[in-house]
Amino acid sequence: MDSFPRSLNPNKHLREQFVSNLPGSSMLEVSALLNNVALLMLLRHTFCSQTVNDACRSLKSYLASVALDYVFIVLPTLLIFTVLAEWVYICMIGLLFLLIFFTAVKRTYSLPYMEGPNASRASISSYRVVTMFITCLCILAVDFRIYPREYAKTETYGTSLMDLGVGSFVLMNAVTSRQARKIKSSMSWWKAAFKSTTPLLLLGFARLASTLSLDYQVHVGEYGVNWNFFFTLAGVSILTSILNVPAEYSGILGSVILVGYQSWLTNGLNVYLLSNERGTDVISRNKEGIFSLFGYWGMYLVGVQVSYYLFFENHTTKQRSKHETRIRICLLTIMFWILTLLIDRYVERISRRMCNLAYVTWVVAQNLQVSED
Repeated sequence: MDSFPRSLNPNKHLREQFVSNLPGSSMLEVSALLNNVALLMLLRHTFCSQTVNDACRSLKSYLASVALDYVFIVLPTLLIFTVLAEWVYICMIGLLFLLIFFTAVKRTYSLPYMEGPNASRASISSYRVVTMFITCLCILAVDFRIYPREYAKTETYGTSLMDLGVGSFVLMNAVTSRQARKIKSSMSWWKAAFKSTTPLLLLGFARLASTLSLDYQVHVGEYGVNWNFFFTLAGVSILTSILNVPAEYSGILGSVILVGYQSWLTNGLNVYLLSNERGTDVISRNKEGIFSLFGYWGMYLVGVQVSYYLFFENHTTKQRSKHETRIRICLLTIMFWILTLLIDRYVERISRRMCNLAYVTWVVAQNLQVSED
């Protein structure tokens, strides 16, 4: 048991119990949920592509586009994540048939097909929108009983929809980073680190202060007593700025860090991180957040090389076709899914709490699958 005094607010205890000790769901179900969102976006753009193209021409077109986004994407996703959760596979099959039907109907029209730099930019933008949308929806919905408990964050081992959140944000930052795009900064490393981490640290301390002042529930098993999501992003940014590796080699360094960290976990660190015992020092109070930085840092470095390989490798000489990029994404997705299943079975089960090797490969595989869709 934790050695720290607990709040006298009974509602806080009940809310903490509501999001604690959850086993999660299967990797297949999480994948099906995200495939539903991807299919909804494809269906919206296939069925209403003209409105999308004209959205920037007038306020009326823009409002119509927003309304269609809500009808075709936001509302159906909310329903699938809540009241239709038991029929997630049926929904996915139904949406797939609808997409095939509308694609066949639209084939008689000449729809614009993006190539070159605009194609990569559109793919990355869509990926960021999906990540942000799903994260916001889940954060707002998790406190209500209508949101299935198996989609909330797992306690120790396992997978769930919300377990993807912090990992997807780290990977999203890697995909759009200056390092992946081979853009050199004119500032020194410490100035660049200060500029990128200051907003995150301010948000982290603001969240810490607000939760303490409002006596808001904080599940210490996620990051620790004082740690939070923003401190994790800031820590990854600082480590990346200190050890700046070219994009074409960052994946190698990331893999070394991940393998070393996983070896440390399997040799006893995982027992320490999953235990409820905490000392009075800063490291012990925030052990999950501090030690998981190694996993997120490795994930970021792998993400930088993956992004460079897919989108920016030859941007100075020639533009890779959208078809070739899709093939590369498909091959990488298969590779990371195979690694995930092997590591989860023979090394250590997936754990977001520790950000172990299986969790990293799972996050990369799932995000590549969404971006492929």
